[in-house]
Amino acid sequence: MASHSRESCFSTCLSSSCDTDDEGVRGTCEDASLCKRFAVSIGYWHDPYIEHLVRLSKERKAPEINRGYFARVHGVSQLIKAFLRKTECHCQILNLGAGMDTTFWKLKDEGLLPKKYFEVDFPMIVTRKLHIIKSKPLLFKPIVELHSEDRLKMDGHVLDSKRYAIIGADLRDLSELEEKLKKCNMNTQLPTLLITECVLVYMTPEQSANLLKWAASSFETAMFINYEQVNMDDRFGQVMIENLRRRQCDLAGVEICKSLESQKERLLLNGWEMASAVNMMELYSTLPRAEVNRIESLEFLDELELLEQLMQHYCLCWATRGGQDLGLKEITY
Repeated sequence: MASHSRESCFSTCLSSSCDTDDEGVRGTCEDASLCKRFAVSIGYWHDPYIEHLVRLSKERKAPEINRGYFARVHGVSQLIKAFLRKTECHCQILNLGAGMDTTFWKLKDEGLLPKKYFEVDFPMIVTRKLHIIKSKPLLFKPIVELHSEDRLKMDGHVLDSKRYAIIGADLRDLSELEEKLKKCNMNTQLPTLLITECVLVYMTPEQSANLLKWAASSFETAMFINYEQVNMDDRFGQVMIENLRRRQCDLAGVEICKSLESQKERLLLNGWEMASAVNMMELYSTLPRAEVNRIESLEFLDELELLEQLMQHYCLCWATRGGQDLGLKEITY
């Protein structure tokens, strides 16, 4: 979290004029992947796949960062699983800006795979992830085993199989995005879950609004999960912005991150029927006590106030459209 804000490698600036911005965002992606890998290595949560995608950093990450990632992973995972259970897995998932995410493999292990799981990201990130997947049997074998056709479709920026696809695309170019997804057999008739984690904040408000409108209008029954910054108008938020700016990473959409209300309003104004939002400190306070005791025993945290400040500047938002018969409006973390 904070300057280590991205687990998902945001992928929307592809033009030559955005090269510098892309480099800064890719840097935060790398930081976030390393943070997640470190948290897993000391036992915050179980993920046998991340070690194959992300190297272990020699730099020890701060306890508040590790606890922040735990809350984030827990919250997003709970919402994903709630959607899958409501739809009985008769659905599809679009992870937009997926980076080195391992959710596909973990869901397979739990018997909770949707009909198809899509990942979209910056072509450079997709190429790197594809190279790793192909070279690691633990990652590649499950994809092949689930694939009923003769051959996988695969090139530098795309892998398409029966249950999993990864696509290099520009999230600002919605016609291109939709075309590439449909080539990989995205089904607009299926209930669809879309996920963005620290992605929309790197887009202008107009660009993120267009993406949200596209998502709301493309699927009759859908849910959107968004994790990103909030309460960014105060001094702590301004320091976060300045730190990222020094790394040539501009939060182009930060004006939407003023409050939980502004986060919900964006979703409601762009075609979503119901929207909820919670800051991560609120979410952390509702975690099962046994789990909190377990993770808090992993390492000593001497500044609780810093953890609270950090967690109050990130939020988990979710919205639904349609799906009354499935009970989508009842979903919560």
